[in-house]
Amino acid sequence: MDLSDALDGQANNQTNSGAPGFTNPAWPGGQQAPTWPGQPGPNPTWPGQPGPNPTWPGQPGPNPTWPGGQSGGGGMWPGGPGGWQNPSVGPGPGPGPTVPTSPQQSLSVPFNQKLPNGVYDKMLITIVGTVKPNAERFTVELAAKSDLAFHFNARFNERSKKVIVRNSLIAKKWGKEERDLEHFPFIQGQPFEMKILCTNKEFKVAVNKSHLLEFKHRITNLSSVDTLSIFFDLTLSSVNMENIP
Repeated sequence: MDLSDALDGQANNQTNSGAPGFTNPAWPGGQQAPTWPGQPGPNPTWPGQPGPNPTWPGQPGPNPTWPGGQSGGGGMWPGGPGGWQNPSVGPGPGPGPTVPTSPQQSLSVPFNQKLPNGVYDKMLITIVGTVKPNAERFTVELAAKSDLAFHFNARFNERSKKVIVRNSLIAKKWGKEERDLEHFPFIQGQPFEMKILCTNKEFKVAVNKSHLLEFKHRITNLSSVDTLSIFFDLTLSSVNMENIP
């Protein structure tokens, strides 16, 4: 399985993934998506990996650095020469790259979506929204009846710290929290794009095209995980579920 597909904005059942010489589908506007850590491919590489494409902050290279670098010829990060040409995608406020947004939909929060087939290997969930300016927290959950297979809770002020708590709830008992992260990607008042890739072993989460974390399955009957819920301090633009090749 090529995990770089998980960061495609265009991966779906209509892609010609079985054809010889098939490459990853492009992000909106025809640009290539960064790979997940350690995955080969012609796209921008993960921090510290060699390659001719845009490098992580502070790394040498002929192409634009993250963020705000100038094009070294063919740079494709948003805002640089030769960048996205999609007129519907405008510059976003604050640091980091512009996050591509889907056409606005009317999605109320709390949001609940049934998953008729549960979750499964190579299922990709994409959530596009905006954190409220005075947000204290927001939560994304994947549930199996009264159990929670994956609880993702972004907190903006927990004893003056920003933290993302991950956990499961099985038989009315919370499991061991996972909190360690090098980076908190969400900014109050700003848009984001969050992708959750389900594999046979774990959930992988990327935010704004960058890999964030993994959460190993604690409920192994994936077909029983049949509800996606989103709560608290954010507005939603789109929620999409698809299969990747």
